[in-house]
Amino acid sequence: MKQSTLLKVASQSILKNKMRTLLTMLGIVIGVGAVIVMVAVGNGAQTMIKQQISSLGTNLIIIMPGSGVMGGANQGAGTFNKLTVADAEKLKREGTMLSAVSPVVSTRTQVIGGSGNWRTSINGVSTDFLTIRDWSVTSGAFFEDADVKAGRKIAVIGATVANNLFPGGDPVGAQIQIGHVPFTITGVLAAKGQNAGGQDQDDVVLVPYSTAQNRLSGNVRIGQILASATNADDVPAAQEEIKGIMRESHRLNGADDDFTVRNQTEIAQAATSTTKVMSGLLAAIASISLLVGGIGIMNIMLVSVTERTREIGIRMAIGARGSDVLTQFLVESVAMSVLGGLVGLAAGYGGAALLGHITGWTTSTPPSAVAIAVGFSAAVGVFFGFYPARKAAALNPIQALRYE
Repeated sequence: MKQSTLLKVASQSILKNKMRTLLTMLGIVIGVGAVIVMVAVGNGAQTMIKQQISSLGTNLIIIMPGSGVMGGANQGAGTFNKLTVADAEKLKREGTMLSAVSPVVSTRTQVIGGSGNWRTSINGVSTDFLTIRDWSVTSGAFFEDADVKAGRKIAVIGATVANNLFPGGDPVGAQIQIGHVPFTITGVLAAKGQNAGGQDQDDVVLVPYSTAQNRLSGNVRIGQILASATNADDVPAAQEEIKGIMRESHRLNGADDDFTVRNQTEIAQAATSTTKVMSGLLAAIASISLLVGGIGIMNIMLVSVTERTREIGIRMAIGARGSDVLTQFLVESVAMSVLGGLVGLAAGYGGAALLGHITGWTTSTPPSAVAIAVGFSAAVGVFFGFYPARKAAALNPIQALRYE
């Protein structure tokens, strides 16, 4: 049988019972649509996490205090602090694979100024901080090395702090009081939004680290050191270089490290691997609908074989081979599956867009998911359509002609 004739006969058979065809395809439509929505949500979550982690900084490396041991029990990272500004300066001076280094002196206190007061995080940093965090100033200017050396009382505030203390106004040049110390605002940071942990990155005030140590914290030790590798490929090598410089700075010799070095790639891998597992699980659950849709196609095709027994007998009597009948029923089954897959694809895209609009989630459908969904729907048509088609092809022409 010619391909054109085969497709014509198959399409006529499908269109002959429109309502039954639509109901048969419904399972495939729901299955493909559900898979597309679940994959879009999962892939969107991965994309959002990567964006949030990348917002932490460019090739970011974090040096934190090491762990302390009390009574034989390890107290965990950050419990034994020996980090100093001298360590950051040594890394800046000797690090060949580092493009920027900044100590971070952190505290949290009340800030008074403008139209009220606001409790926020105060970070004492160097001029390299903006480079490391890939941040910019939208109004005013960031402080300079001379301001850090002189320990000047100047501050750059985040967007959240600016909105709460100076709603609708430009705070540059205004005075604020951090704790009991007056500061002059020189700039406002560009909005970054929340990080992967849900923390508002714009709820911060940046001051020179020298000023933070002398005027606010009073501590010689610093909370952490941030560094940026020259490029992403050099991050592991840069970490090893940092460890060598830090061990030399702390004169550890054969002792264990009293510091911890982490990078954002490790954080990203942990976060994205979790979302990959969840999106895969959701897609697998949604795929059950495709299985149900395939069973529906098989049932309808079996009914169709029974209804068209005389028709099959007549075709065989005038010369049609069993392979022609087999191919005809397979084409009908695959056509319904693929058509249902395409409709489900459109429904999935629409559902993902609607879900993103309602919930505010980021949704993203990779092209591979589209190809897999449509290909899988066609495979369902072949798999579940083969038995009815084989049954039709195996009919005895004489018995088929006698069938009432």
